[in-house]
Amino acid sequence: MSTLKKIVKLSGRGIHSGLPVNIIVRPSKKPGIFFKRIDIENSAAIAAAYDNVGETKMRNTTIGDVNGAHVQTIEHLMAALFMAGIDSAIIEIDGAETPILDGSAAEFYSALVNAGVDGVISKKIIVRRPVIARAAELRRGMNIFVRLKWWLINTLAGRKSNGFVKLEPNDGRALEIKATLIYPEKIIGNQTYTYAFDGTKKSIDDFVKNIARARTFGKYSEWEYLKAHGMGRGADETNVIALNNRGDGTLNKTIWPDEFVRHKIIDVIGDMYTSGGIVIGKLESFKGSHALNNLVLKKLFSDASNYDIIE
Repeated sequence: MSTLKKIVKLSGRGIHSGLPVNIIVRPSKKPGIFFKRIDIENSAAIAAAYDNVGETKMRNTTIGDVNGAHVQTIEHLMAALFMAGIDSAIIEIDGAETPILDGSAAEFYSALVNAGVDGVISKKIIVRRPVIARAAELRRGMNIFVRLKWWLINTLAGRKSNGFVKLEPNDGRALEIKATLIYPEKIIGNQTYTYAFDGTKKSIDDFVKNIARARTFGKYSEWEYLKAHGMGRGADETNVIALNNRGDGTLNKTIWPDEFVRHKIIDVIGDMYTSGGIVIGKLESFKGSHALNNLVLKKLFSDASNYDIIE
């Protein structure tokens, strides 16, 4: 088990609500990552666990009761906790979203590491049999009206909804990730990025140098629609890579030409950490999503022969 040596305080605003939000990450002697809504009286701790994910439709991962105490957009913070080697913490939060900060995992990671960490992540989840989650499975779980809306949005955007996330066994030493994005927008196009985490300083340094600062992204023309539906109200050029309306450029500078797919690596790491440990195996995300990341974990844990747990 590992936890912080001292508390970490961070403030910002939610990317969807646009409201100010503060978090305090506290050391804990209890295994697991838990959020506590201090703005809701007598709110119970909310486990950051794959089987407690309540919503993934707003382009983020939400834990808890979506009609009650919940926390949105936990994936960047979860990725930072994973890379910092923290598997025990209580995160007090006074709103429904973690702060977006600069849209990446970098500020979260820096604050956690600077506070100091005692111990190492205690649980490894070894993938023993392949499991795959497909976009078609998500569609089958929707009612007919939501399914038609999904089809219409993807058709108008020129995107094929054929994504999947697959977990397979490997040599048992690392979490190997291959992420692929395919977008009709020319500035993104077809991008692939690979990353492997084996707990060594080299793999952590690789994340810090080449992935941690990658920001979330969106099309400028979509912002007004999102804001009208209660989303994206905290998004601006400081925390989102804004694609222009033609999709052949951005309104603000990218750090790398493939910053888009590098950010997907952050999302995958954060979502995989809702497993409660280090997933060891080969993960392929082809046009993946938070919903597919969550579904592949549910499939992995649905059969004990799919995995081994080493404490």
